[in-house]
Amino acid sequence: MLLKYVRNGLTEEEHLVEFSDGKTGGENIYYLRSCAKPLQASLMLDFDIPQIFKLTSEEIALTCASHAGENVHVRLAESLLTKFGLKLSDLKCGVHPPISKNSDFDLKIRGIAPNELYNNCVGKHLLFLAISKANGWDLKTYDLPEHPLQQLVKKRINELCNINKDYPVTKDGCGVPILSMPLNNIVQGYKNLFSNPKYEIIKNAFLKHPYIIGGENRLDTEIMEANKKLIAKVGAGGLCIIYNTKSEECIGVKVKDCSMEARRIAALEYLNSLGWGVFNCDNTIKTLHGDIIGKIILT
Repeated sequence: MLLKYVRNGLTEEEHLVEFSDGKTGGENIYYLRSCAKPLQASLMLDFDIPQIFKLTSEEIALTCASHAGENVHVRLAESLLTKFGLKLSDLKCGVHPPISKNSDFDLKIRGIAPNELYNNCVGKHLLFLAISKANGWDLKTYDLPEHPLQQLVKKRINELCNINKDYPVTKDGCGVPILSMPLNNIVQGYKNLFSNPKYEIIKNAFLKHPYIIGGENRLDTEIMEANKKLIAKVGAGGLCIIYNTKSEECIGVKVKDCSMEARRIAALEYLNSLGWGVFNCDNTIKTLHGDIIGKIILT
């Protein structure tokens, strides 16, 4: 489908969007990016990590999050760092400014440089280290494809997503291996994860703590706060996967040119069309004075 920006009858901008319900419309192959996080986090149940380290539901949510680097997220990351008995230097996720503009501005005003705990992927990395530590695996190489942890991650994701062949693998932005597969299979993976009682603790973490999963101006948080029955997770590259806990249906959205604005509008328009809630999606094009001079249309 096409998401068109039409100004006074002239199509000025177009975004190609692919949708999937796990069966049709999602044959093209993409990297999972951060949509892999709840699938990766499922390994914590195999090694009793929540019980061993007495994790709260909020802390479990952070291990699945692409957080905005706000105080609530950083405090949880600090808590996990302490519970797991780790040091900042153990983390290989790298450093970037907070995604939250407010948090970024606050750090700059106070003259504080962000560290690894502000990285949107830090929860996943902390969990990777905790699993490695619990199994006596080398902590210094947990990010390498040949590490026992990453081998198990690959096996688990392929099982959940019904994959029985190899697709391209690369490094994600945070440095760990990330798999690729058809969009349909990513959607199937979410259905298999969130409909399985074994992973109830992960499902509840999403449902109870949508702000921890994303935060300020994050699409997944916006979707989950608008409809308490939905689980949503965004990924870089224009991805968003949404699972309906009531109907146990799942959809995937991929904007080909990776536009985050187009992803938001396409996802919310699609959710409205499915009757999965009433989402506030202003698709009008306005001047700075508020004059409406066009519309964003999904065709």
